Amino acid sequence: MSQIYDRVALIGLGLIASSMYWAIKRAGLAGEVTGYARSEATRDTARRIGLCDRVCDTAQEAVEGADLVVLCVPVGAMGAVAKDIAPVLKPGATVSDVGSVKRHVIEEVGPHIPEGVHFVPAHPLAGTEHSGPESGFAELFDNRWCLLVPVEGSDPEAIARLRALWEGMGSNVDEMDADHHDLVLAVTSHAPHLIAYTMVGVADDLRRVTDSEVIKYSAAGFRDFTRIAASDPTMWRDVFLTNKDATLEILGRFTEELFALQRAIRTGDGQHLFDYFTHTRAIRRGIIDAGQDTDAPDFGRVKAKS
Repeated sequence: MSQIYDRVALIGLGLIASSMYWAIKRAGLAGEVTGYARSEATRDTARRIGLCDRVCDTAQEAVEGADLVVLCVPVGAMGAVAKDIAPVLKPGATVSDVGSVKRHVIEEVGPHIPEGVHFVPAHPLAGTEHSGPESGFAELFDNRWCLLVPVEGSDPEAIARLRALWEGMGSNVDEMDADHHDLVLAVTSHAPHLIAYTMVGVADDLRRVTDSEVIKYSAAGFRDFTRIAASDPTMWRDVFLTNKDATLEILGRFTEELFALQRAIRTGDGQHLFDYFTHTRAIRRGIIDAGQDTDAPDFGRVKAKS
C-alpha cells in the first residue's frame, strides 16, 4: 500500500485514533501522523507508548500543515474543536471525523470549515469496550465497515482519498446519507447500548440477587450486556443527546415488541414466541454469513489485546 497523505492529524487519542495510527503505520499510508489530546496525562501516555510521530500540546499545532485532520473526540465536543482549529487548517486539506452520529456532527462542524477545505464525515463501525490511548491496535478495522457520509458539495477526489485510507487500514467502505446513517446506527448500535445499560442497571437494582451471584453466574447473555455497558460514558452520553429522534423512534418500536412478547408469555402463546425467536435466529445467521462475526463459541470473540 502506498502513501496517501503526507501528514495526518488525529485530534483526540482514544481507542479509534490509536488504532488508526497503528493501522496507518502498518500499511505506510501517511508520511507523518501528529496527535493531540486535551488531557496532559493522555498526551504523556501517547508519548510513552510511541503513539503518533509527534504529540502536540495544542490542537492548532497538531493540524498545522496536515493534509487530513480526523476529529476523534466525543460528538458533543466536535463543534468546539472545529472552531479552534479552523484558522490554521491548510488550504486543500480534508477534515473528517469518526463520530457515531452524523447529522449533529455535520451541523456543528460544517459551519467552521473554511472555504477551500474539504469536509468528509465518516464513521468506522468498529470498537471494543476499552477506551484510552493504550487500547488501540492495528487490526481493529480489518473487515469492518467504515461509512463515509459526504456533505453537499464534498469534493469527489477528497472522498476517494479518504476511502483509500480506510481501505488501506483494512476497512470495507460504503457511502450513506447522514439521516439514514443515524437511523441505521440507532438500530444496530445506539438502542442496543441503551438496552444493555438498562439491563445491567436492573440487575444492580434487584437486591434479591446479590452482586456476587450476578458476577459468579453470569451466562453469556448478561455477560455480553456488561461488556457493552462498560463502554465510554462520555461518548455514549453524547450519542444519545445528539441522535435523540432516531434513538427514541427505535426505542418506541422496541417497547411495542417487548409488550407483545410480554403478552405472549402471560397468555402462554408458545407459537408466537417460537416464530419470533426463529426469525431473530435467522438474523444472527445473516451477520455470520456477512463475515461480521463467527459462529465459534463465545460469539467468536477473541480475547482483547492487552
